[in-house]
Amino acid sequence: MGEEALFSEEDLKDEIIRVMKVLYNRGLVSALGGNVSARIPGSSEIWITPSGVFKGDLHPEDLIKIDLEGNVIEGYLRPSVEWPMHTIIYKKRPDVNAVIHAHNPITTGLALAGVELKPITVEAVLTLRRVPIVPFAYPGTDELAKVVAEHIEGVRALVLQNHGVVAVGYNLVEAEAVVETLEEVALTQLTAFIASGGKEPPVIPEKDRELASRLYGLK
Repeated sequence: MGEEALFSEEDLKDEIIRVMKVLYNRGLVSALGGNVSARIPGSSEIWITPSGVFKGDLHPEDLIKIDLEGNVIEGYLRPSVEWPMHTIIYKKRPDVNAVIHAHNPITTGLALAGVELKPITVEAVLTLRRVPIVPFAYPGTDELAKVVAEHIEGVRALVLQNHGVVAVGYNLVEAEAVVETLEEVALTQLTAFIASGGKEPPVIPEKDRELASRLYGLK
């Protein structure tokens, strides 16, 4: 039985709606900011959230199906302006079936201060691994898509300078976990910094990070 037989496109659309509501309720996307896409594994078509529509109360009929060149196949609304970034990730990463662009405030704020997320928790090591901060490019442009494509290989998340975050996964649950872990680690790191009077928080030793990589087959 192939992956396509395990769930339908209607299930996929319902999952996109669920994830968007969770992210909105957690303050990780705003009323009109943030976008989500997903595909059936192996497909060259994706479902993506619309542009200019309230993100906290989307419905399946609001979603748009596009191909990897951005051509609309189904749907009556405009796809997210970030579709070039989403489609280029799918082209570069055949292992990815879900992409989330969120506006994590603490993660983004630390990046603005020049602070990278560090391996300070087990979740940071196992779920995030390495999280590059990529240079600013204007949202919705081919320039942003190009910058993301240059950094997305071998990672689960990127921080977009002055903009937000991008998380990828084999499915939406995995990508959602990455987005939430980003903010959890960022909050923990910020709290430790403030509580210690500005000291760098201790990280998990490299030997233990290497052990986790071997135990869980991380790259």
